[in-house]
Amino acid sequence: MSKRKIVYGLLGFNLALFLAGVALFGFFLVTYHPWAAAQTAAPTAGTEQPTTTTSTGVGLALVGAALATAGSSLGAGVALSGVGAAAIGAVTEKPSMFGLSLVYVGLAEGIAIYGIVISVMIFGRL
Repeated sequence: MSKRKIVYGLLGFNLALFLAGVALFGFFLVTYHPWAAAQTAAPTAGTEQPTTTTSTGVGLALVGAALATAGSSLGAGVALSGVGAAAIGAVTEKPSMFGLSLVYVGLAEGIAIYGIVISVMIFGRL
């Protein structure tokens, strides 16, 4: 397997993971958060849209979920930059190291998944 295929495969996986995280974040925000769902609902004729207030605690929880996702994604990117370069070098010199290098790359990607799980847990508490 060529280096180019490995690099493009890892970039594609990162893009897919990012898009899945954005879609999951948007889904949970619209589906489970009352004020977001109230804002998307169109008022019917003759009725007022209910006013909702967001407390400081809910705002801080949303900031915490955003920081968990952003921090874990940045950490995974930093980890993957070092691990990916080393894995490509190792596979170039010794192709039998491909399986082991995928394990290390997967562990680096797991950091981002853990952050998304924490964000989902925070949204579950709102």
